[in-house]
Amino acid sequence: MNLGARPQIVATEEAIRRNVRRTPVVTLAGEEVGVPGVGVTLKLELLQHSGSFKVRGAFANLTLRRVSPAGVVAASGGNHGVAVAFAARRLGLAAKIFVPRIASPAKIDRIRSDGADLVVGGESYAEALAASEAWSKESEALPVHAFDQEETILGQGTLGLELEAQAPDLDTVLVGVGGAGLLSGVASWYGHRLRLVGVEPEGAPTPHPRAGGRTAGGRPGGKHRRRQPRPSPRRRAELPHPPGHRGGGDAGERRGHPRGLAEALGAAPGGCRARRRGRLLRAPLRQGANPARRAGRRRGERREHHRGRLRTLSEENPDARGNSR
Repeated sequence: MNLGARPQIVATEEAIRRNVRRTPVVTLAGEEVGVPGVGVTLKLELLQHSGSFKVRGAFANLTLRRVSPAGVVAASGGNHGVAVAFAARRLGLAAKIFVPRIASPAKIDRIRSDGADLVVGGESYAEALAASEAWSKESEALPVHAFDQEETILGQGTLGLELEAQAPDLDTVLVGVGGAGLLSGVASWYGHRLRLVGVEPEGAPTPHPRAGGRTAGGRPGGKHRRRQPRPSPRRRAELPHPPGHRGGGDAGERRGHPRGLAEALGAAPGGCRARRRGRLLRAPLRQGANPARRAGRRRGERREHHRGRLRTLSEENPDARGNSR
């Protein structure tokens, strides 16, 4: 998506118009919400079908994309799943929704009430997403991502289209941020024509570039902590490392992975053998890489390290020499 997507958003609004509500706006005096001297306009998406803006992106996906006979599949922490289940029921499509065990019971009940096949499992959204992707490949159901999908962003951008028509004199728009689908859509509509501010609760899990855009970290002191998903070995090789990172480019150069060297270099006849943690690994000999020599250097470094520690202890405690004998 880019800042020149206004025509696409207009077309999307026309495609989903009959299935979504044009939610109202209300203008408050700034004093009512703690910002005296300015007017505050609220877009009441809580009155939208399914209770949130998410239904815009759901209908955009189901309307603009080809849906297979297997239906649609989505992963959600709650609201997106409710929206996809609602949209699928209205359009007569099958839907399978994956949510983690920490999902709100109220959202789980809403998803079930719309007739979707619900799967509750995993401790985080990342685990639910992985399960939904596996199901999509197995069943050929259409995956509907909560934010990382062009049609999702176009659908959320229709909120910006409506807001500009209802409140044309705004100079700043504040948008809640989770996965940033709504923020991306509203930014694609407004472009640089006003000030746009993304807002999230303090301590909220935040998408991290080294996690491939997935949720990282957790709420400090919160009940439900979300673990940062570990990128695949190929993804880790593509990611920039912070200063001082000691990991090598090959999986075999990282400690704690006895089989990593063979996996990184690949087993092939005529290779070399390197001993690692008591195991023999067979891998091809590449130019500029000698695993056996590298492993020998590491053993020598460890021996020197232990000898140095023993010498230091002996100097600090001369009596230890006799006792050690």
